[in-house]
Amino acid sequence: MTFVTSAPDMPDLRDYAFDWALVDVETSGLIARRDRVLSIAVVTVGPDGKQTGEFSTLLNPGCDPGPVHIHGLTAERLRGAPAFEEVAGRIGALLQDRVLVAHNAQFDYDFLAHEFARARLYLPVSQRLCTLALNRRVDPPTADMRLGTLAAHYGVPQTKAHDALDDTRVLAGILRASLKEAARLDLPLPLVACPPRQDPQFTPKPPKTPCAYRNPGKFASDGRLVQGMKIAITGDTATARAELVARSVAAGLNMVSSVSRYTSALVTNDSAARSAKARRALAECVPVIDERAFLGLLDDVRPGTPHEKPTAAVPVAVAAPAVVPVPATAVVPAQAAAAAPVPPVVSVPAAREPEAVAERKPLAGRRVLVVGGVHQDAAEARTRIVELGGAAAVNLSASVTDVVLLAGGEHDRRMPRITSLRLPAHDAGWLTAPSPTAVAAAYGSARTRSPYVLPRGGVIDLPDTRTVTRWDVRASWAQRTSCEIDVVAFIVDEDEQVSRDEDFVFYGAPESPNSSVRLLSDGPTEQTITIDLTAMPPAARKVVICAAMDGAPTFGDVGAVQITVAPDSSATPLAQAVLDAATTERTLLLAEIYRRGPFWRFRAVGQGYGHGLAALARTYGVDIAS
Repeated sequence: MTFVTSAPDMPDLRDYAFDWALVDVETSGLIARRDRVLSIAVVTVGPDGKQTGEFSTLLNPGCDPGPVHIHGLTAERLRGAPAFEEVAGRIGALLQDRVLVAHNAQFDYDFLAHEFARARLYLPVSQRLCTLALNRRVDPPTADMRLGTLAAHYGVPQTKAHDALDDTRVLAGILRASLKEAARLDLPLPLVACPPRQDPQFTPKPPKTPCAYRNPGKFASDGRLVQGMKIAITGDTATARAELVARSVAAGLNMVSSVSRYTSALVTNDSAARSAKARRALAECVPVIDERAFLGLLDDVRPGTPHEKPTAAVPVAVAAPAVVPVPATAVVPAQAAAAAPVPPVVSVPAAREPEAVAERKPLAGRRVLVVGGVHQDAAEARTRIVELGGAAAVNLSASVTDVVLLAGGEHDRRMPRITSLRLPAHDAGWLTAPSPTAVAAAYGSARTRSPYVLPRGGVIDLPDTRTVTRWDVRASWAQRTSCEIDVVAFIVDEDEQVSRDEDFVFYGAPESPNSSVRLLSDGPTEQTITIDLTAMPPAARKVVICAAMDGAPTFGDVGAVQITVAPDSSATPLAQAVLDAATTERTLLLAEIYRRGPFWRFRAVGQGYGHGLAALARTYGVDIAS
């Protein structure tokens, strides 16, 4: 393959040419800070697309090799192989001055970062490219985005799955084909600067043991402490702070670092309320106890109510909610958006047949891109697309079937590409009574199904956790956007409060203590919250996923944010939604995954606020300043 094209309407492929280092690792588990690399392969490819080097080796991790049934690497096979530090120099030389490429690149990068750190060596990678993220932008008509599926689609032979060297050779073929598709669609590459915010220096510190009891409420001045009460401490204490916390935890209390309306009591010897926590306690009517009284109360703590473990759901075939028309109030006017109420739950009983409902709508099976127009007009057009049974696209991709041109859309930088792809372009009037047009034959032909399209406020039941345990909630926005957006998550209890600081997952602490919730960066305009429902803390009732702007820009400058929920990073999403009601807001509640009886549900929220991330965090019991 050469990075040159003679077609006059196609960009020069040299715009997509880099020195590449394609990497695949087989590991003893899924957590980079804990598990080890068992084998590694690196294939280097030049800007002309030709292979320039290759290296692979088994590695002796000095530990249990983990799931042998997946990678086939037994302890016997690994015995006698070199340790990582023995080959780290050679691997580093292959990575030097090249863009690291992998399928699910953050996984491979994180494992390499930890292995190099253990070897006390520097990982010489400044950029990475994820072929999974790249193909999500291209959106080829495949059943999923797994390596084998993409290899079959692009005609790349695959000899042995889960073999590091063969997987890397397959990856080279997928990269070449994906770059051609990206050039055809004029897509920018989702390059990520390294080390990312998720590098090892942000690995969470070992947390305190989660409290096993529900919060019984505020302390009564003439009463006793109850297990599960949330207790904060501020100011100097005669007893060492660590000892005071340890005794409280041993008694069954939930020690928190900030004060909210759900705090049971504040322990302080500062009667003048000079500290910020003491002032907050006064404002929230939180009882204040001095140290001496608190120590006495610790000797007689009443038993609390344990967190209820969710009952196992009976496996049943649950139909997903159909595509439901958005209520007229779902698109919030600019002047009211900051104070907008949470949209009502929009769902359909399981007995409904969503496919039959969708087939009767004129845009069923279509993916429509809106180009041009002011933010409010574009938001209304996307809402109408969903009402008509279609899916609203945020970016141009291979799955787009139609384009709606609003005022000024003819000057959009994507129009030459849209014209060369011969996509049907319609004016705004088409959404009033869309006329039939031929859908590209490739779209949907290889997909087992398309994601359910949820409106703002739409809810869908997730399958039983015995069938699917992990869910990825992915947020993406326009590729032309230069705004800095941070996706964050809060693991909250029945009071909508975090039980501990570590239940706030963000760029500075991208992983909860037991890895049940993680933040992944898949590109400059795409971030993912991955959730292991079986590993959720007992107090957890909901994971709230939000986005926050950095600096002066607002979500009106960004436009639409697309969210998807999928059973893993490579699978076809179960559902998707486009959220674009926000205009002047700087924070946006994107979605929630929450418990409903024995089941978990996903809800597309789309509620905006004018304040920043710090104020949002405080509403969930996190004081960012601390």
